[in-house]
Amino acid sequence: MVSKKIFRCKNCLNMSTRPRITFDNRGWCNACQWMEEKRDMDWSPRQDELAGLLGKYRSNNGGFDCIVPVSGGKDGSYVAHTLKTKYNMNPLTITVRPALALEMGDQNLYNFIHSGFNHIHISCNPVVLDRLNKYGLIEKGFPYYGWLIAIMTAVIKAAANFKIPLIFYGEDGEIEYGGSTESKNKALYDIEYMKRVYLEGGHEKVFDRIKEDGDISDADLSFFQFPNKNEISEVGLSFTHWSYFEPWDSYRNYVVAKEHCGLIEKEDGNHDTFTNFSQNDQALYALHAYLMYLKFGFGRATQDVGIEIRRGSMTREQAINLVTMYDNAYPHDLIDTYLEYYNMTKQEFDFVLDGYVNKELFEKVDGIWEPKFTVEGDFNI
Repeated sequence: MVSKKIFRCKNCLNMSTRPRITFDNRGWCNACQWMEEKRDMDWSPRQDELAGLLGKYRSNNGGFDCIVPVSGGKDGSYVAHTLKTKYNMNPLTITVRPALALEMGDQNLYNFIHSGFNHIHISCNPVVLDRLNKYGLIEKGFPYYGWLIAIMTAVIKAAANFKIPLIFYGEDGEIEYGGSTESKNKALYDIEYMKRVYLEGGHEKVFDRIKEDGDISDADLSFFQFPNKNEISEVGLSFTHWSYFEPWDSYRNYVVAKEHCGLIEKEDGNHDTFTNFSQNDQALYALHAYLMYLKFGFGRATQDVGIEIRRGSMTREQAINLVTMYDNAYPHDLIDTYLEYYNMTKQEFDFVLDGYVNKELFEKVDGIWEPKFTVEGDFNI
């Protein structure tokens, strides 16, 4: 076996195992390089680009100008609020209902809508959603893969049906948190980028599984299908990230959403990270974060400390302590919920998880995968 060094970013704690991530000769990941770049760059050309985009799509008859997908969380709330209050746009906000929705997420969405927004709640066929989520777990190690598909496809379907061409998503996670940099200087992106990067090229594979079952019709799959090129060109659909147009700041988004959109956070915190104000809408996120840890050696806390380090509110030493405390977070309290949802035995469930574990990084101790590494250490495999 060829030796491969596993290491962490010398500024934040991003790991070299993160898909599509790159590092410079200082050992800084591309998210930290982007932090430096966006801090010093002149944003006025991108603001001019935004003004042109808004002017192109602004409705002159009181209709909707754009679509903003929201969950009731900080980021979509911030984007919708900013478009409405700063740019005088009339956004239609859309939520795709997740499986295993949490009460706090429902309350935050209610608060957001009642802060003054037009809103559509899309409930995709739950039989199909649940099946796609299960096959996504099995085939991709992605516990809410069906919902991930739908937050793109169902929103795009709604945009086409309402003839609202412009869709604003929040941040491009590849640029902000580490990954592909191909869209860093592009305001718009396309469906092929969604499929290849966000769905990791697994969309058709999961669809093949569900078609093999023989009991799901094309009509049942409608909300989970991307439109064809003719449908896109007919409406002139354009997809963009708000993070392209101004420096993205998750904490600022939280403050704005809390002050203006009624966002509330957990009182008792999360078991897998030190923050309490994000990803509070669905129970499957905890499993997603744990599988990320098993596959790549970093979990939700690593992502969160990276954000805090890059915004200048945390030292690397503080981050190491928090990642050590939180990253290895087996979701004990939710296992029965997952087994019931996926209709699996514990043995079947463990078999799937075990298949995605990087066994060079982990070893099983008393039935639970434990790291062979420490947060501070670099090592070879």
